[in-house]
Amino acid sequence: MEQLKKKYGLFTAICMVVGIVIGSGVFFKAQDVLKETNGNALDGILAWIIGGAIMIVFASTFAVMATKYEKVNGMVDYAEALCGKTYAYFVGWFISMIYYPAMTGVLAWVSARYTIVAVFGESSVSERALMGPECIAIAALYLILMYFINTIAPRLAGRVQVSTTVIKFIPLVFIALVGTIIGLANGTLVDNFQIGDKIKDALTITGQPLGNSMFAAICCTAFAYEGWIVATSINAEIKNSKRNLPIALFIGAIIIALTYILYYIGVLGLGETEVLMTQGTTTAFNFFGPAVATIINFLIIISCLGTLNGLMVASTRGVYSLAARGEGISPKTFANIDKSTNMPHNSAALGLLLCGFWMAYFIGGQFFDWFGKYAFDSSELPIITIYPIYVPILVSFMLKEKGLNPFFRFVLPSLSIIGAGIMVAASIFRHKISNVWYLILFTLVMLVGALLYYYNGKRKATTNTEETNTPDVEE
Repeated sequence: MEQLKKKYGLFTAICMVVGIVIGSGVFFKAQDVLKETNGNALDGILAWIIGGAIMIVFASTFAVMATKYEKVNGMVDYAEALCGKTYAYFVGWFISMIYYPAMTGVLAWVSARYTIVAVFGESSVSERALMGPECIAIAALYLILMYFINTIAPRLAGRVQVSTTVIKFIPLVFIALVGTIIGLANGTLVDNFQIGDKIKDALTITGQPLGNSMFAAICCTAFAYEGWIVATSINAEIKNSKRNLPIALFIGAIIIALTYILYYIGVLGLGETEVLMTQGTTTAFNFFGPAVATIINFLIIISCLGTLNGLMVASTRGVYSLAARGEGISPKTFANIDKSTNMPHNSAALGLLLCGFWMAYFIGGQFFDWFGKYAFDSSELPIITIYPIYVPILVSFMLKEKGLNPFFRFVLPSLSIIGAGIMVAASIFRHKISNVWYLILFTLVMLVGALLYYYNGKRKATTNTEETNTPDVEE
């Protein structure tokens, strides 16, 4: 059977970590953080700091694991090495069916949203246009484009990841530096740090909804910070991955957290809090005039597409990571790797379909009320789910890795478990009853996975029995 080749170096791996995480999230969720903290700038920054700290701790913990385990798909490899094949299978099933495609589907819509805003201008675009047929068509086009880049020219996908990672820092660094300087010079930044309680009082008087809590704000940052684990999905394709992947995870996590915090401060220096809360934080770009605002929005599109490309890398390989172990849907079919492109095309095609389904679910649930009260936020809840899934892996790591020093063996995993608890609590505060409907769908998907696991187990047992009972034939 064909094997995936080592084709990505350290710099590409760092760009994969940074490029997958930094994209739409900081633009998409900054307004939600403001709303949940009722415009309190300090609380908002603290939410970004806590979310970033959790990501850094988790990335550091998994960086240690990356020095010890390497196979096909990092996340699944770690689960198999520490918790056994059965648990690894269900982890792989979840990330292949829900986690990767759900994030990818949301990113496709976000990329389309910023495309429409960049072309027509923020003030000229109605909320309806951002969920209309044009936006949906652009989102579908982006999904298909990234699919073809990753399946036909996977090396090009790596170059796209590097180039878009460099480009996406332009608007972030520009807003962080210029926004902070301007905000300090004209007093806007100082005013926004002092106005939080006044906004909360005004919302109370006018009867407008208040934000939930700091926990809810941290939950908002989950989408923005998530994606670093996706880089482990290509560990079999990273040169010297036991060295390069841990370095990429740690360095990438630090860069991401600092960038987000500084960008958030810069945004607060460019607009009044009330406007940023009600009209979106990207309206801060209008401070520089329509021409510069348009350029920034086009750079954001590139940023989003870079993240979408990285997520599609993982989505196209998700089913393959199971099939390579003889598990999941039709292992013989989805374990095939094309000799000319060195890509699992069958797995990639199914990954594209799953991304399309989750994109439709997100748009239908968030904007069209297709599912009524049974809808849930697929941009956050699948991400929150991954944290409790990590816990058995972390506990087993502490029990089994006796050769490590106490900090790497106990301190980092313990801090990660605390971080997982914070994220679950944040989800409960922010999503309330939506958690229940999501858990029902999650359970149904996992039950389908369990049936496939049972079926493949029986098939393997039957095949082994037939091979054992086959008599030798004399020549």
